[in-house]
Amino acid sequence: MSHYMLFCGTANPQLGEKIAEYLQMPLTRATINRFSDGEINVQISESVRGKDVFIIQPTCAPANANLMELLIMTDALKRSSARSINAVVPYYGYARQDRKAAPRVPISAKLVADMMETAGVTRLITVDLHASQIQGFFNIPVDNLYGAILFIDYIKSKKFENPVIASPDIGGVARARYFASRLGMDMVIIDKRRERANVSEVMNIIGDVEGKDVILIDDMIDTAGTMVKGAAALKERGANSVMACCTHPVLSGPAIERIREGALDELVVSDTIPVAVECKKIKALSTASMLAEVIRRVQNNESVNSLFETK
Repeated sequence: MSHYMLFCGTANPQLGEKIAEYLQMPLTRATINRFSDGEINVQISESVRGKDVFIIQPTCAPANANLMELLIMTDALKRSSARSINAVVPYYGYARQDRKAAPRVPISAKLVADMMETAGVTRLITVDLHASQIQGFFNIPVDNLYGAILFIDYIKSKKFENPVIASPDIGGVARARYFASRLGMDMVIIDKRRERANVSEVMNIIGDVEGKDVILIDDMIDTAGTMVKGAAALKERGANSVMACCTHPVLSGPAIERIREGALDELVVSDTIPVAVECKKIKALSTASMLAEVIRRVQNNESVNSLFETK
């Protein structure tokens, strides 16, 4: 155990403390300051020479500042002769920009991968990448963990009489199908048209939801427009209730207001991103034990995939 060390950035310190508590080891001290112009300064407070280090730092809002903090911490550790640098990035920012969807646009997810590798990251541990193929942007090992493990037991505990899994769009069918298979449930699909970023229009419901408890599945919830409109459409088609399970609670702009006032009955998220605003409809499940167990397995050269295999 003494051969590796845990560090935590400022993006989600509560999660870092929970992971350290699970592993029964302290977070290693690092001083992180900001100059008056916003520049980030990092000083590692203990020797890391020859150690395997894990940095816990999601690149959530403010995305640019948290990403730079991760890169600067990585550089400091590399220059301090750390043996390996494992970036634990529960939420991988810029993941939605994973391809050229229009002329003259960047592939920012690839750019972020290049920056992490250049800084000195030797392994990435993340949760529910927006697109699994982002793993191919890296030339280092990537562990893309399944957030489903958090939600399945919670869904079972609800004991719905007539549940059905739903995908909020065509792109999320594979994710929803995985849930439906694990839970032994049927699946429906919401067919929508997106006119521009963060704006969606529900078009059609593929499947029967009459009198059913619908469980919407997605990797993230941003402005909540898709989920709220989807919930309204499902209830118009006769759904008894609508619950959404989303790993990453980005919750930007009008998201909280839409959730409070919309047709969605419950939103279940994880703590890959800290949820600062209280809302009775939102329940957060912790990823700490999952991430801690993965860190332990990586360090001990044990299988990570076996943690997520169907029992």
